[in-house]
Amino acid sequence: MLARFDLKTCARGALLLALSVVAAGALAVEKPGEGVEVQPIKSSIAEESFQTLLVMKALEELGYDVKPFKEIEYAAGHVAIANGDATFMADHWDPLHADFYAAAGGDKKLYREGVYSPGALQGYLIDKKTAEKYGITNIEQLKDPKIAKLFDADGDGKADLAGCTPGWGCEKVIEHHLDAYGLRDTVTHNQGSYSAIIADTITRYKQGKPILYYTWTPYWVSGVLVPGKDVVWLQVPFSALPGERAGVDTTLPDGSNYGFQANDQRIVANRKWAEANPAAAKLFAIMQVSNNDISAENLAMRDGEDSEKDIERHADAWIAANRKKVDGWLERARAAAE
Repeated sequence: MLARFDLKTCARGALLLALSVVAAGALAVEKPGEGVEVQPIKSSIAEESFQTLLVMKALEELGYDVKPFKEIEYAAGHVAIANGDATFMADHWDPLHADFYAAAGGDKKLYREGVYSPGALQGYLIDKKTAEKYGITNIEQLKDPKIAKLFDADGDGKADLAGCTPGWGCEKVIEHHLDAYGLRDTVTHNQGSYSAIIADTITRYKQGKPILYYTWTPYWVSGVLVPGKDVVWLQVPFSALPGERAGVDTTLPDGSNYGFQANDQRIVANRKWAEANPAAAKLFAIMQVSNNDISAENLAMRDGEDSEKDIERHADAWIAANRKKVDGWLERARAAAE
């Protein structure tokens, strides 16, 4: 005998099935990244952990399986992302890293939309006391052996410039400047661990000695050696950049020319991955953190709050303080996945 058709049971089953479908749909919208792995990378600059963690935590709220970040220098990092060995980097400096971006495949392999942190400056600075005493305003003045010798830290008669770590990109600009401005014979570009070199520079400043160094903002250095108060920016005689940016004018809107273009920090990701994950792609395009917030966090690190737990706490505190803004980003990211 055939089983009796139960209309109520059938209706109940259909309702449960419909509800489960709705629930699954709601979960998919809430967690569009469910089951998708993300491999973040960053440079060896510890102070870039903060902005990387902010992106990682936002991705986790979208359901992505975010792995701990790996450290790799910029040039190799761009290639790793292009090849799919990594997912994203939150500290791509544009246009400083233009050559790295192009060499890794450019827009065909990499995705970058929006600006994560705008208006970063770079350049050369000296202590204000020496600048005012000798009327030094331009890096070209260091062609004069007498002026250069003021910044001689090792006794060889040449100015010692606390410079840029190899692989960061800024070292290429500095090396180009030494040739373009005729400074090879009077200036030594000291490279290595930037944190160690700048620590020695700050010690010399505290001892009342002249200092010459390269730095960038946002970064904690300008919270310790404050431009306009302790140190001054040096101008360059003319714009001179290497590689793809040859011929670019580095003059800033206020007429100053520090020899470097103003940079935006941007999130760069693997293009194929971004196209397959529209929620993450939208998040990468709309997230933004200010230079001031990054500098404040970096200064806290410099003052001793530099452990992994400290930096994670800083990121959590920033998200809590900007919860409404973060929720707005997440809402738009989820909408992009629908």
